[in-house]
Amino acid sequence: MSEPTTTQLEPMPDDWQRALAVVAHPDDLEYGCAAAIAQWTDAGREVAYALATRGEAGIDTLAPAEAAPLREREQRASAAVVGVSTVEFMDHKDGVIEYGVPLRRDIAAAIRRHRPELVITLNHRDTWGGFAWNTPDHVAVGRATLDAAGDAGNRWIFPELGEQGLEPWNGVRWVAVAGSVSPTHAVDATAGLERAVRSLLEHRAYIEALTDEDPETHVRDLLTGFARSTGERFGGRPAVSFELFSR
Repeated sequence: MSEPTTTQLEPMPDDWQRALAVVAHPDDLEYGCAAAIAQWTDAGREVAYALATRGEAGIDTLAPAEAAPLREREQRASAAVVGVSTVEFMDHKDGVIEYGVPLRRDIAAAIRRHRPELVITLNHRDTWGGFAWNTPDHVAVGRATLDAAGDAGNRWIFPELGEQGLEPWNGVRWVAVAGSVSPTHAVDATAGLERAVRSLLEHRAYIEALTDEDPETHVRDLLTGFARSTGERFGGRPAVSFELFSR
């Protein structure tokens, strides 16, 4: 009886210059794909972040009014570690983001503003691999991002954006979903992994509220474990995986 084969992941496309990452909360990208973002910015590509919330409901011991500015500062510092200087917040309410027209409009506006060829988001499905339930915020933002990539190019959807000077952008070629249980592509994380660790460590207040483990040990073990596991499907190299949707 033959051994089962493991489907190998394809390399992510690299013939692009601008990317926009759209997620629900501070730290979503750092848990998901910061090592890939570090690789891309090292190569001279431009990456911007757009976050639906400031993560104000994410720390049980801090009231939202205190948590929001703290988590915003941590996110900006975290992004800078991997070469990202543009971080925007849409000011939806953490924990109760609703999928719908207002969210699609805000994301379409960000896409028109930044005019990316690649859009990145996080797992939009109900579960993480069928084992853990996903949060409604992740589901709403991931799904709305996939939809908004098309909305952004249609001048008759959200025509008020054109009146605000945001002209249609039909140049999104791919939407890449990080944290997917059905990945198709990957990025070699070798050069970016150490910066990914430092990037996630910038969310120190959040991590210290999340675990009693030493923050650096927690972060390093988690990210290197993810990268090595993905690397089993990418020629043995540490990697970050994506499910890639072409447009």
